[in-house]
Amino acid sequence: MFAKGQTVIGYMEQLAPKHLAEEWDNVGLQLGSLQKEISGVLVALDVNDAVVDEAIAKGCNLIIAHHAIIFRPIKGIQTDTPMGKLYEKLIKNDIAVYISHTNLDVAEGGMNDWMADALGIENGAPIKDIHTEQLSKLVVFVPKDHHQKVLDAILNAGAGWIGNYSHCSFNIEGYGTFVPREGSDPYIGEAGKMERAEEIRIETIVPLSIRNKVVQAMLKAHPYEEVAYDLYSMDLKGRSLGLGRVGKLKEPTTLGEFIETVKRGLKVDHVRVVGDLNRPVRKAAVMGGSGAKYYNSAIFKGADVLVTGDVDYHTAQDAFLAGIALIDPGHNAEKIMKEHVAEWVSSKLAEHKYSTAVYASQIDTEPFKFL
Repeated sequence: MFAKGQTVIGYMEQLAPKHLAEEWDNVGLQLGSLQKEISGVLVALDVNDAVVDEAIAKGCNLIIAHHAIIFRPIKGIQTDTPMGKLYEKLIKNDIAVYISHTNLDVAEGGMNDWMADALGIENGAPIKDIHTEQLSKLVVFVPKDHHQKVLDAILNAGAGWIGNYSHCSFNIEGYGTFVPREGSDPYIGEAGKMERAEEIRIETIVPLSIRNKVVQAMLKAHPYEEVAYDLYSMDLKGRSLGLGRVGKLKEPTTLGEFIETVKRGLKVDHVRVVGDLNRPVRKAAVMGGSGAKYYNSAIFKGADVLVTGDVDYHTAQDAFLAGIALIDPGHNAEKIMKEHVAEWVSSKLAEHKYSTAVYASQIDTEPFKFL
């Protein structure tokens, strides 16, 4: 059984929720329809003619890409222009295009975490915070015989995280009173009579991004016809999410040795480097795409080197004077996302018994040649 388009994208947005994208970014469905069965998914860094041909050859009618095919508003589509021809080919072959860009960069377990892992950066924290989770306090009253079932449903839906601790909750016994009125179907008690029930009050923390999911899981597990629960907004903030990652290396090294780690980890043959190759490197920062402008933030976080693409001449000069090394593996180093996204989506589809195939694109969309 093939998965519907909305189902596939639902799994993708579990990994990289759209609300994490920066305001200027254009993410989500950019072309085509998700109101169809998806026979195959192709995951690509960029969408060009070769990638579309690959999707057609593999029988894929959905492309999930990192870089947008429509970034600025367009006033028309002329099919005798390169981009117009690309849009035409996609439409004629009924291939939808979905973009996951800065939301994938920011997401925990997303682009920058994959790059940090590839470079041996441990416990990476964002270089630049751009999103802090809003938290709510969920309080619900549960009969004692359903306490564990409801608690498990709430926590397994993602509630109860405090820092690096999961499944956090507070539980206290008490008594609830109610009178079932005419027309009710009470789990406990009789219509018209005061009921005094032994209940347990459950309190836990819920991020705003999954609040509806947690509440639905709680209501489904709860035996009462009318569930008594409260949601309180909190001044306390949750996790900070942001661009890039910075952390200590597993082993101290030199800039020259770390360059080889970058080349192996990001699967690039060449890099550009700013800095003394013999300088010690104990703490490193990485940012997918074009992140050189954040070198001061990396310095503030204690980084000896920043790995990022598209470093321009004047920024390189400024970073050198500021005392931080730079390694530029190119923007195309973000190709690391193809295998990881394909694996994520494929695992979710398999978990739910869908037969939709998922492929990581084999097309190298690097526009530069190094001679």
